[in-house]
Amino acid sequence: MSSSSKESILAAAKRTAQAHGYSGLNFRDLADQVGIKAASIYHHFPSKADLGAAVARRYWEDTAAQLDAMLAETSNPVRCLRRYPDVFRRSLENGNRMCLCSFMAAEYDDLPEAVKKEVQTFADVNVAWLSKVLSAAAVVNSGESEQRARAIFAAVAGAQLMARSRSDISLFDALIDSYRAAGLLPA
Repeated sequence: MSSSSKESILAAAKRTAQAHGYSGLNFRDLADQVGIKAASIYHHFPSKADLGAAVARRYWEDTAAQLDAMLAETSNPVRCLRRYPDVFRRSLENGNRMCLCSFMAAEYDDLPEAVKKEVQTFADVNVAWLSKVLSAAAVVNSGESEQRARAIFAAVAGAQLMARSRSDISLFDALIDSYRAAGLLPA
């Protein structure tokens, strides 16, 4: 089986997990989506836990790359902070899906340890990036940047959850605007 099959499996698993969480990952359904036999998935992912950890790891790695690219595109950290919610908005734009790791975090008690670790890493990557950019923007002092970063991450993820539950992306936008008006995010 080629690496392109592995990539196709990971892409299908990402779409599924964003819509149905870890519990929605099913080898037979994924095989149907990719056009392979279910047994072929086991070649790359010996267990559902291995697949879940791999897709969550890829998700946070891709998100970290997006955040770093955003920072590289502009030297203005305030502009980066203004664009940060767009990372979460894109999931809603794509079939009213959720951030994969936010969805999996809601299933935390039922996740295998390897998947829990990757889900936590997603949050850690976001908080570290936000903390760094908040400090660079001089929005808060360095001692307060991690606490503010956690608040922003939780607020944006929560806005995504509320918007998804109503299939209403305008609600996400309105919540982000209210965070800006309240001073949580830079206006």
